[in-house]
Amino acid sequence: MMSSRFAAAARRSLSTLSPPVPKFDTVACVGLGLMGHGIAQVSAQANFKVVAFEQEQRFLDAGRSRIEGSLGKMLKREKISQEQYDGIMNGITYTTDFADLASSDLVVEAVIENMDLKKQLWGELNNVCKPDAIFASNTSSLSITEMADVSGRPDRFVGVHFFNPVQLMKLTEVIRTVHTHPEVFDACHSWVGDIKKVAVSCNDTPGFIVNRLLVPSLTQACLMLDRKDATIKDIDLSMQLGAGHPMGPLHLADYIGLDTIHSIIAGWVEKYPDEPAFEMPKCLKERFDNGDLGRKTGKGFYHWGAGDVRGEPTE
Repeated sequence: MMSSRFAAAARRSLSTLSPPVPKFDTVACVGLGLMGHGIAQVSAQANFKVVAFEQEQRFLDAGRSRIEGSLGKMLKREKISQEQYDGIMNGITYTTDFADLASSDLVVEAVIENMDLKKQLWGELNNVCKPDAIFASNTSSLSITEMADVSGRPDRFVGVHFFNPVQLMKLTEVIRTVHTHPEVFDACHSWVGDIKKVAVSCNDTPGFIVNRLLVPSLTQACLMLDRKDATIKDIDLSMQLGAGHPMGPLHLADYIGLDTIHSIIAGWVEKYPDEPAFEMPKCLKERFDNGDLGRKTGKGFYHWGAGDVRGEPTE
């Protein structure tokens, strides 16, 4: 159920939005990293015109290579035809020029999780993009409201939290703030369905739905390790066999990346110091400080060999 403050804001904004929400023909993806290239790809696969933006050519080239590689695997496995491959690639315009974003109907930002950077970017985009364009931030934990407040168009701002890898993961959280106009929210919710994802709705609360439930549970597993209540192996095995999880919480943490989890918890601890569920575990901080970030670095709570999908506990 929508909270009272969100419901009140929605009632206040039920008047017709002016200018109206545009038909989403062109989608701009700002940032072509781990998440952004996937958002650009699935949008192009759904026959949207895509403008893919990076500030530096080397990052733009890297993003294009990721998309080509992903589509190339689909082509090899006969998931798409050569004609479809060519059509998808031709539907994406790659650019380092902000001016090329001007006519986009929906602008999805997927840069690194840095609030100051995102705020600066939204201010610049507001000056470039057409007045009726809708803004959407792909973030896993940062406040959508803070970004909306500096965007110059808070009633046209939502969050769209995709999951990695975007091409495979079906879920997308669509986040509203107290400013978001209902027509804008509905249009973005529908767009997520158009790109073959399953959309869930959420108010702008820390971590939205998935991470608000998941990260504190990972924190509790780490705190058990800090207290020496149980070993890495037994904590993970217990949640696999006792709760039916496909992998245990510490194993999952290594897959997500301990830097990502550390960043989320650190941000929450700073912003919500009185929330007891937000606590930085010692074992997580130590691994982060040592650069042991999980599977991507070869060591976290587990040792990971090249191509290893299971790993061995570090204990």
